[in-house]
Amino acid sequence: MVLAKAYVIIAKEHNNLHLAWELSSKITSCQLLLSKAAMTGEPVTLEEAEPIIKSLSSLIFKAQDVHYDIATTIVTMKSHIQALEERANAATVQSTVFAQISSEALPKSLHCLNVKLTADWLKMPSLQELSNKRRNSPRLVDHNLYHFCIFSDNVLATSVVVNSTVFNANHPKQLVFHIVTDGVNYGAMQAWFLRNDFKGATIEVQNIEFHWLNESYSPIVKQLLNPESRAFYFGAYQDVNAEPKLRNPKFLSLLNHLRFYIPEIYPQLEKIVFLDDDVVVQKDLTPLFSLDLHGNVNGAVETCLEAFHRYYKYLNFSNSIISSKFDPQACGWAFGMNIFDLVKWRKADVTARYHYWQEQNADGTLWKLGTLPPALLSFYGLTEPLDRRWHVLGLGYDLNIDNRLIESAAVIHFNGNMKPWLKLAIGRYKPLWHKYINQSHPHLQDCAIG
Repeated sequence: MVLAKAYVIIAKEHNNLHLAWELSSKITSCQLLLSKAAMTGEPVTLEEAEPIIKSLSSLIFKAQDVHYDIATTIVTMKSHIQALEERANAATVQSTVFAQISSEALPKSLHCLNVKLTADWLKMPSLQELSNKRRNSPRLVDHNLYHFCIFSDNVLATSVVVNSTVFNANHPKQLVFHIVTDGVNYGAMQAWFLRNDFKGATIEVQNIEFHWLNESYSPIVKQLLNPESRAFYFGAYQDVNAEPKLRNPKFLSLLNHLRFYIPEIYPQLEKIVFLDDDVVVQKDLTPLFSLDLHGNVNGAVETCLEAFHRYYKYLNFSNSIISSKFDPQACGWAFGMNIFDLVKWRKADVTARYHYWQEQNADGTLWKLGTLPPALLSFYGLTEPLDRRWHVLGLGYDLNIDNRLIESAAVIHFNGNMKPWLKLAIGRYKPLWHKYINQSHPHLQDCAIG
Protein backbone atom coordinates (compact mmCIF):
# COMPACT_ATOMS: atom_id res chain seq x y z
CA MET A 1 0.00 0.00 0.00
CA VAL A 2 2.89 2.38 0.71
CA LEU A 3 4.28 1.82 -2.79
CA ALA A 4 0.81 2.24 -4.31
CA LYS A 5 0.35 5.53 -2.44
CA ALA A 6 3.64 6.78 -3.89
CA TYR A 7 2.44 5.92 -7.40
CA VAL A 8 -0.84 7.77 -6.77
CA ILE A 9 1.17 10.96 -6.15
CA ILE A 10 3.41 10.34 -9.19
CA ALA A 11 0.40 9.60 -11.42
CA LYS A 12 -1.29 12.85 -10.35
CA GLU A 13 1.92 14.80 -11.01
CA HIS A 14 1.94 13.33 -14.57
CA ASN A 15 -1.77 14.08 -14.98
CA ASN A 16 -2.65 10.37 -15.24
CA LEU A 17 -5.81 10.81 -13.16
CA HIS A 18 -7.41 7.51 -14.23
CA LEU A 19 -4.46 5.46 -12.94
CA ALA A 20 -4.40 7.53 -9.75
CA TRP A 21 -8.12 6.82 -9.24
CA GLU A 22 -7.65 3.07 -9.82
CA LEU A 23 -4.78 2.87 -7.34
CA SER A 24 -6.69 4.90 -4.73
CA SER A 25 -9.70 2.60 -5.12
CA LYS A 26 -7.62 -0.53 -4.48
CA ILE A 27 -5.84 1.11 -1.54
CA THR A 28 -9.27 1.85 -0.03
CA SER A 29 -10.27 -1.80 -0.51
CA CYS A 30 -7.11 -2.89 1.33
CA GLN A 31 -7.78 -0.49 4.18
CA LEU A 32 -11.40 -1.66 4.54
CA LEU A 33 -10.28 -5.28 4.67
CA LEU A 34 -7.65 -4.55 7.35
CA SER A 35 -10.13 -2.42 9.30
CA LYS A 36 -12.69 -5.24 9.28
CA ALA A 37 -10.08 -7.69 10.58
CA ALA A 38 -9.06 -5.27 13.34
CA MET A 39 -12.68 -4.72 14.41
CA THR A 40 -13.69 -8.39 14.43
CA GLY A 41 -10.39 -9.78 15.70
CA GLU A 42 -10.46 -12.36 12.90
CA PRO A 43 -7.46 -12.81 10.57
CA VAL A 44 -7.73 -11.90 6.88
CA THR A 45 -8.40 -15.03 4.82
CA LEU A 46 -6.57 -15.93 1.61
CA GLU A 47 -9.84 -15.79 -0.31
CA GLU A 48 -10.40 -12.19 0.80
CA ALA A 49 -6.84 -10.98 0.31
CA GLU A 50 -5.80 -12.67 -2.94
CA PRO A 51 -8.00 -10.76 -5.44
CA ILE A 52 -7.12 -7.39 -3.90
CA ILE A 53 -3.39 -8.15 -3.81
CA LYS A 54 -3.42 -9.37 -7.43
CA SER A 55 -5.29 -6.34 -8.74
CA LEU A 56 -3.12 -3.91 -6.75
CA SER A 57 0.07 -5.65 -7.94
CA SER A 58 -1.19 -5.41 -11.52
CA LEU A 59 -1.76 -1.67 -11.17
CA ILE A 60 1.71 -1.17 -9.66
CA PHE A 61 3.31 -3.02 -12.63
CA LYS A 62 1.19 -0.88 -14.95
CA ALA A 63 2.49 2.26 -13.25
CA GLN A 64 6.06 1.05 -13.59
CA ASP A 65 5.56 0.27 -17.30
CA VAL A 66 4.10 3.68 -18.09
CA HIS A 67 7.01 6.03 -17.44
CA TYR A 68 7.67 6.10 -13.72
CA ASP A 69 11.33 5.16 -13.28
CA ILE A 70 12.73 3.86 -10.01
CA ALA A 71 14.61 7.08 -9.20
CA THR A 72 11.41 9.13 -9.43
CA THR A 73 9.64 6.57 -7.28
CA ILE A 74 12.33 6.67 -4.57
CA VAL A 75 12.36 10.48 -4.44
CA THR A 76 8.56 10.59 -4.25
CA MET A 77 8.41 7.91 -1.55
CA LYS A 78 11.00 9.76 0.54
CA SER A 79 9.04 12.99 0.38
CA HIS A 80 5.83 11.09 1.12
CA ILE A 81 7.39 9.39 4.16
CA GLN A 82 8.76 12.71 5.39
CA ALA A 83 5.31 14.29 5.07
CA LEU A 84 3.74 11.39 6.99
CA GLU A 85 6.36 11.70 9.74
CA GLU A 86 5.67 15.42 10.06
CA ARG A 87 1.91 14.75 10.29
CA ALA A 88 2.50 11.98 12.85
CA ASN A 89 4.72 14.24 14.96
CA ALA A 90 2.17 17.05 14.83
CA ALA A 91 -0.60 14.62 15.82
CA THR A 92 1.51 13.33 18.74
CA VAL A 93 2.11 16.85 20.03
CA GLN A 94 -1.56 17.72 19.64
CA SER A 95 -2.59 14.52 21.42
CA THR A 96 -0.22 15.28 24.30
CA VAL A 97 -1.61 18.80 24.65
CA PHE A 98 -5.21 17.55 24.61
CA ALA A 99 -4.39 14.85 27.19
CA GLN A 100 -2.74 17.47 29.41
CA ILE A 101 -5.77 19.78 29.13
CA SER A 102 -8.12 16.88 29.94
CA SER A 103 -6.08 15.91 33.00
CA GLU A 104 -6.19 19.47 34.32
CA ALA A 105 -9.94 19.96 33.88
CA LEU A 106 -12.36 19.28 36.75
CA PRO A 107 -15.03 16.80 35.61
CA LYS A 108 -18.59 18.13 35.60
CA SER A 109 -19.64 15.55 38.21
CA LEU A 110 -16.97 16.73 40.69
CA HIS A 111 -17.91 20.37 40.08
CA CYS A 112 -21.53 19.41 40.81
CA LEU A 113 -20.44 17.80 44.10
CA ASN A 114 -18.47 20.91 45.11
CA VAL A 115 -21.46 23.17 44.40
CA LYS A 116 -23.84 21.02 46.46
CA LEU A 117 -21.44 20.76 49.40
CA THR A 118 -20.69 24.49 49.37
CA ALA A 119 -24.45 25.16 49.44
CA ASP A 120 -24.74 22.83 52.47
CA TRP A 121 -21.96 24.73 54.23
CA LEU A 122 -23.57 28.10 53.59
CA LYS A 123 -27.15 27.03 54.38
CA MET A 124 -26.43 25.03 57.53
CA PRO A 125 -25.05 27.12 60.43
CA SER A 126 -24.91 23.94 62.51
CA LEU A 127 -22.00 22.73 60.36
CA GLN A 128 -20.01 25.89 61.05
CA GLU A 129 -20.76 25.60 64.76
CA LEU A 130 -19.58 21.99 64.76
CA SER A 131 -16.41 23.03 62.94
CA ASN A 132 -15.67 25.71 65.53
CA LYS A 133 -16.28 23.22 68.32
CA ARG A 134 -13.81 20.70 66.90
CA ARG A 135 -11.14 23.26 66.04
CA ASN A 136 -9.45 23.11 69.43
CA SER A 137 -9.72 19.36 70.00
CA PRO A 138 -6.74 18.08 72.06
CA ARG A 139 -6.57 15.09 69.69
CA LEU A 140 -5.15 17.38 67.00
CA VAL A 141 -1.88 17.68 68.92
CA ASP A 142 -1.84 14.37 70.81
CA HIS A 143 1.54 12.66 70.30
CA ASN A 144 0.03 9.28 71.16
CA LEU A 145 -2.12 9.35 68.02
CA TYR A 146 -1.13 8.82 64.38
CA HIS A 147 -1.15 12.01 62.31
CA PHE A 148 -1.58 12.31 58.54
CA CYS A 149 -1.64 15.42 56.35
CA ILE A 150 -3.23 15.94 52.92
CA PHE A 151 -3.09 19.17 50.88
CA SER A 152 -5.77 19.18 48.19
CA ASP A 153 -8.55 21.06 46.41
CA ASN A 154 -10.29 17.81 45.36
CA VAL A 155 -12.98 16.76 47.86
CA LEU A 156 -13.68 13.31 46.44
CA ALA A 157 -10.00 12.39 46.01
CA THR A 158 -9.25 13.48 49.58
CA SER A 159 -12.22 11.46 50.81
CA VAL A 160 -10.85 8.33 49.10
CA VAL A 161 -7.45 8.84 50.75
CA VAL A 162 -9.03 9.21 54.20
CA ASN A 163 -11.58 6.43 53.68
CA SER A 164 -9.01 3.92 52.40
CA THR A 165 -6.64 4.75 55.27
CA VAL A 166 -9.23 4.26 58.03
CA PHE A 167 -10.75 1.21 56.33
CA ASN A 168 -7.41 -0.61 56.38
CA ALA A 169 -6.25 0.65 59.79
CA ASN A 170 -6.19 -1.72 62.76
CA HIS A 171 -7.30 1.08 65.10
CA PRO A 172 -9.00 3.84 63.03
CA LYS A 173 -10.02 5.87 66.09
CA GLN A 174 -6.32 6.52 66.73
CA LEU A 175 -5.90 8.30 63.37
CA VAL A 176 -5.91 12.08 62.92
CA PHE A 177 -6.14 13.67 59.46
CA HIS A 178 -5.00 17.24 58.88
CA ILE A 179 -6.40 18.55 55.58
CA VAL A 180 -5.52 21.90 54.04
CA THR A 181 -7.43 23.24 51.04
CA ASP A 182 -7.93 26.59 49.30
CA GLY A 183 -10.60 29.20 49.95
CA VAL A 184 -12.73 28.11 46.99
CA ASN A 185 -13.09 24.53 48.25
CA TYR A 186 -12.94 25.15 52.00
CA GLY A 187 -16.71 25.09 52.56
CA ALA A 188 -17.20 21.98 50.43
CA MET A 189 -14.35 20.16 52.18
CA GLN A 190 -15.71 21.09 55.62
CA ALA A 191 -19.27 20.02 54.74
CA TRP A 192 -18.11 16.64 53.43
CA PHE A 193 -15.95 15.66 56.38
CA LEU A 194 -18.33 17.03 59.03
CA ARG A 195 -21.34 15.17 57.62
CA ASN A 196 -19.68 11.81 56.98
CA ASP A 197 -18.29 9.30 59.45
CA PHE A 198 -14.82 7.85 59.00
CA LYS A 199 -14.82 5.14 61.68
CA GLY A 200 -14.20 7.60 64.49
CA ALA A 201 -11.03 9.12 63.03
CA THR A 202 -10.41 12.80 63.82
CA ILE A 203 -10.43 15.13 60.81
CA GLU A 204 -9.33 18.76 60.69
CA VAL A 205 -9.87 20.99 57.64
CA GLN A 206 -7.94 24.26 57.34
CA ASN A 207 -7.88 27.10 54.82
CA ILE A 208 -4.49 27.71 53.18
CA GLU A 209 -4.58 31.40 54.12
CA PHE A 210 -1.86 31.21 56.80
CA HIS A 211 -0.80 34.73 57.81
CA TRP A 212 2.89 33.82 57.94
CA LEU A 213 2.95 32.30 54.44
CA ASN A 214 3.53 35.51 52.52
CA GLU A 215 5.75 37.06 49.87
CA SER A 216 8.27 38.44 52.35
CA TYR A 217 8.86 35.04 53.98
CA SER A 218 8.43 32.50 51.19
CA PRO A 219 10.34 32.69 47.86
CA ILE A 220 7.79 30.39 46.23
CA VAL A 221 4.92 32.77 47.09
CA LYS A 222 6.87 35.59 45.45
CA GLN A 223 7.52 33.44 42.37
CA LEU A 224 3.93 32.27 42.14
CA LEU A 225 2.72 35.88 42.17
CA ASN A 226 5.05 36.76 39.30
CA PRO A 227 2.93 37.95 36.30
CA GLU A 228 5.16 36.14 33.80
CA SER A 229 4.76 32.84 35.65
CA ARG A 230 0.99 33.24 35.78
CA ALA A 231 0.82 34.11 32.07
CA PHE A 232 2.91 31.03 31.23
CA TYR A 233 0.66 28.65 33.19
CA PHE A 234 -2.75 30.20 32.65
CA GLY A 235 -2.34 31.85 29.25
CA ALA A 236 -3.08 30.26 25.89
CA TYR A 237 -0.74 27.52 24.60
CA GLN A 238 1.22 29.90 22.41
CA ASP A 239 4.64 28.25 22.44
CA VAL A 240 4.26 24.98 20.57
CA ASN A 241 7.79 23.99 21.55
CA ALA A 242 7.07 24.14 25.29
CA GLU A 243 6.52 20.74 26.87
CA PRO A 244 2.78 20.59 27.73
CA LYS A 245 3.27 19.21 31.24
CA LEU A 246 5.42 22.24 32.09
CA ARG A 247 2.25 24.32 31.78
CA ASN A 248 0.21 22.30 34.28
CA PRO A 249 -1.27 24.94 36.67
CA LYS A 250 -0.75 22.58 39.63
CA PHE A 251 2.88 23.72 39.57
CA LEU A 252 1.60 27.23 40.26
CA SER A 253 -0.58 26.02 43.14
CA LEU A 254 0.60 26.92 46.62
CA LEU A 255 -1.14 23.78 47.88
CA ASN A 256 1.44 21.80 45.93
CA HIS A 257 4.29 23.50 47.83
CA LEU A 258 2.78 23.30 51.34
CA ARG A 259 4.65 20.04 51.92
CA PHE A 260 7.77 22.12 52.59
CA TYR A 261 6.05 23.97 55.45
CA ILE A 262 4.66 21.01 57.44
CA PRO A 263 6.57 21.79 60.68
CA GLU A 264 5.23 25.35 60.64
CA ILE A 265 1.65 24.33 59.89
CA TYR A 266 1.78 21.76 62.73
CA PRO A 267 4.27 23.23 65.24
CA GLN A 268 3.25 20.89 68.07
CA LEU A 269 3.58 17.60 66.17
CA GLU A 270 6.67 15.40 66.17
CA LYS A 271 5.89 12.85 63.42
CA ILE A 272 3.49 12.92 60.50
CA VAL A 273 2.75 10.95 57.32
CA PHE A 274 2.26 13.02 54.19
CA LEU A 275 -0.19 11.61 51.61
CA ASP A 276 -0.89 12.94 48.12
CA ASP A 277 -4.55 13.17 47.10
CA ASP A 278 -4.09 10.67 44.24
CA VAL A 279 -3.12 7.70 46.43
CA VAL A 280 -5.12 4.77 47.79
CA VAL A 281 -4.08 3.14 51.05
CA GLN A 282 -4.36 -0.66 51.10
CA LYS A 283 -2.74 -1.61 54.41
CA ASP A 284 -2.39 -0.30 57.97
CA LEU A 285 0.08 2.61 57.91
CA THR A 286 0.63 2.99 61.64
CA PRO A 287 3.83 0.84 61.59
CA LEU A 288 5.45 3.71 59.65
CA PHE A 289 5.55 5.72 62.87
CA SER A 290 7.77 3.15 64.60
CA LEU A 291 10.30 2.77 61.76
CA ASP A 292 13.88 3.68 62.58
CA LEU A 293 14.84 6.53 60.23
CA HIS A 294 18.43 6.45 61.56
CA GLY A 295 18.41 10.16 62.36
CA ASN A 296 16.98 11.15 58.98
CA VAL A 297 14.10 13.54 58.38
CA ASN A 298 12.29 11.87 55.50
CA GLY A 299 11.32 8.22 55.01
CA ALA A 300 10.58 7.56 51.32
CA VAL A 301 10.63 4.83 48.71
CA GLU A 302 13.52 5.18 46.26
CA THR A 303 12.74 5.21 42.54
CA CYS A 304 16.13 4.58 40.91
CA LEU A 305 15.44 1.05 39.72
CA GLU A 306 15.35 2.77 36.33
CA ALA A 307 18.20 5.09 35.34
CA PHE A 308 15.94 8.06 34.61
CA HIS A 309 15.12 8.47 38.32
CA ARG A 310 18.61 9.56 39.33
CA TYR A 311 19.51 13.12 40.25
CA TYR A 312 21.02 14.03 36.89
CA LYS A 313 17.63 13.53 35.22
CA TYR A 314 15.92 16.09 37.47
CA LEU A 315 18.63 18.72 37.91
CA ASN A 316 20.93 20.78 35.71
CA PHE A 317 24.39 19.42 36.46
CA SER A 318 25.95 21.76 33.90
CA ASN A 319 25.47 24.44 36.56
CA SER A 320 28.35 24.46 39.05
CA ILE A 321 25.99 25.24 41.97
CA ILE A 322 24.50 21.77 41.46
CA SER A 323 27.54 19.81 40.27
CA SER A 324 29.75 21.00 43.15
CA LYS A 325 27.33 19.82 45.85
CA PHE A 326 25.48 16.75 44.57
CA ASP A 327 26.16 13.32 43.09
CA PRO A 328 24.49 13.04 39.68
CA GLN A 329 24.05 9.28 40.24
CA ALA A 330 22.31 9.76 43.60
CA CYS A 331 19.03 7.90 43.81
CA GLY A 332 15.76 9.78 43.50
CA TRP A 333 12.78 9.04 45.75
CA ALA A 334 9.03 9.47 45.65
CA PHE A 335 6.77 12.14 47.08
CA GLY A 336 3.22 11.02 47.87
CA MET A 337 3.68 8.76 50.89
CA ASN A 338 6.37 10.01 53.23
CA ILE A 339 6.98 9.70 56.96
CA PHE A 340 8.53 12.89 58.35
CA ASP A 341 10.34 13.29 61.67
CA LEU A 342 9.42 16.91 62.37
CA VAL A 343 11.81 17.22 65.32
CA LYS A 344 14.74 16.33 63.04
CA TRP A 345 13.26 18.55 60.29
CA ARG A 346 13.30 21.60 62.57
CA LYS A 347 16.81 20.80 63.78
CA ALA A 348 18.15 20.50 60.20
CA ASP A 349 16.05 23.53 59.15
CA VAL A 350 14.98 21.83 55.92
CA THR A 351 12.53 24.63 55.11
CA ALA A 352 15.43 27.12 55.07
CA ARG A 353 17.25 24.79 52.66
CA TYR A 354 14.16 24.77 50.45
CA HIS A 355 14.02 28.58 50.52
CA TYR A 356 17.69 28.77 49.54
CA TRP A 357 17.22 26.52 46.52
CA GLN A 358 14.03 28.27 45.40
CA GLU A 359 15.92 31.57 45.45
CA GLN A 360 18.80 30.04 43.47
CA ASN A 361 16.30 28.78 40.88
CA ALA A 362 14.39 32.05 40.46
CA ASP A 363 15.36 32.05 36.77
CA GLY A 364 14.47 28.37 36.29
CA THR A 365 17.97 27.26 35.29
CA LEU A 366 18.53 24.59 37.99
CA TRP A 367 15.34 22.60 37.33
CA LYS A 368 12.26 23.00 35.20
CA LEU A 369 9.17 22.21 37.22
CA GLY A 370 7.51 20.64 40.21
CA THR A 371 8.25 20.02 43.87
CA LEU A 372 10.45 16.92 43.57
CA PRO A 373 13.66 18.64 42.31
CA PRO A 374 13.81 21.14 45.20
CA ALA A 375 12.93 18.29 47.57
CA LEU A 376 15.84 16.20 46.27
CA LEU A 377 18.11 19.14 47.08
CA SER A 378 16.53 20.07 50.41
CA PHE A 379 16.41 16.52 51.81
CA TYR A 380 19.80 15.48 50.38
CA GLY A 381 21.52 13.30 52.98
CA LEU A 382 18.41 13.35 55.13
CA THR A 383 16.28 10.64 53.47
CA GLU A 384 15.89 7.08 54.72
CA PRO A 385 15.03 4.50 52.00
CA LEU A 386 11.86 2.50 52.75
CA ASP A 387 10.85 -0.94 51.53
CA ARG A 388 9.41 -0.62 48.01
CA ARG A 389 6.13 -2.22 49.11
CA TRP A 390 5.23 0.84 51.17
CA HIS A 391 4.61 2.90 48.04
CA VAL A 392 3.99 1.64 44.48
CA LEU A 393 3.82 4.31 41.80
CA GLY A 394 2.72 4.63 38.19
CA LEU A 395 -1.00 3.82 38.18
CA GLY A 396 -1.68 7.09 36.39
CA TYR A 397 0.44 6.27 33.34
CA ASP A 398 1.82 2.69 33.36
CA LEU A 399 -0.54 0.05 31.93
CA ASN A 400 1.73 -2.88 32.80
CA ILE A 401 2.30 -2.85 36.56
CA ASP A 402 2.48 -6.39 37.94
CA ASN A 403 -0.70 -7.29 39.85
CA ARG A 404 1.39 -8.96 42.55
CA LEU A 405 3.24 -5.70 43.16
CA ILE A 406 -0.06 -3.80 43.42
CA GLU A 407 -1.53 -6.35 45.81
CA SER A 408 1.53 -6.22 48.08
CA ALA A 409 1.60 -2.41 48.23
CA ALA A 410 0.62 -0.49 51.35
CA VAL A 411 -0.03 2.58 49.18
CA ILE A 412 -0.69 2.76 45.45
CA HIS A 413 -0.14 6.06 43.69
CA PHE A 414 -2.02 7.28 40.59
CA ASN A 415 0.75 9.70 39.63
CA GLY A 416 0.52 10.77 36.01
CA ASN A 417 -2.26 12.28 33.90
CA MET A 418 -4.65 9.31 34.02
CA LYS A 419 -6.23 10.07 37.40
CA PRO A 420 -8.87 7.59 38.61
CA TRP A 421 -11.59 10.27 38.74
CA LEU A 422 -11.11 11.11 35.05
CA LYS A 423 -12.37 9.35 31.92
CA LEU A 424 -8.70 9.11 30.96
CA ALA A 425 -8.11 6.65 33.82
CA ILE A 426 -6.60 3.23 33.10
CA GLY A 427 -9.53 0.79 33.32
CA ARG A 428 -7.84 -2.05 35.18
CA TYR A 429 -6.82 0.23 38.06
CA LYS A 430 -10.05 2.25 38.48
CA PRO A 431 -11.83 -0.28 40.77
CA LEU A 432 -8.96 0.03 43.27
CA TRP A 433 -9.96 3.68 43.76
CA HIS A 434 -13.74 3.53 43.23
CA LYS A 435 -14.35 0.94 45.94
CA TYR A 436 -13.61 3.59 48.57
CA ILE A 437 -16.38 5.91 47.37
CA ASN A 438 -19.66 5.85 49.31
CA GLN A 439 -21.98 5.31 46.36
CA SER A 440 -25.09 5.62 48.54
CA HIS A 441 -24.43 9.29 49.37
CA PRO A 442 -27.29 11.36 47.84
CA HIS A 443 -24.95 14.06 46.46
CA LEU A 444 -22.87 11.43 44.65
CA GLN A 445 -26.03 9.94 43.15
CA ASP A 446 -27.36 13.34 42.13
CA CYS A 447 -24.05 14.23 40.47
CA ALA A 448 -23.75 10.81 38.77
CA ILE A 449 -20.41 9.97 40.39
CA GLY A 450 -19.56 6.31 40.27
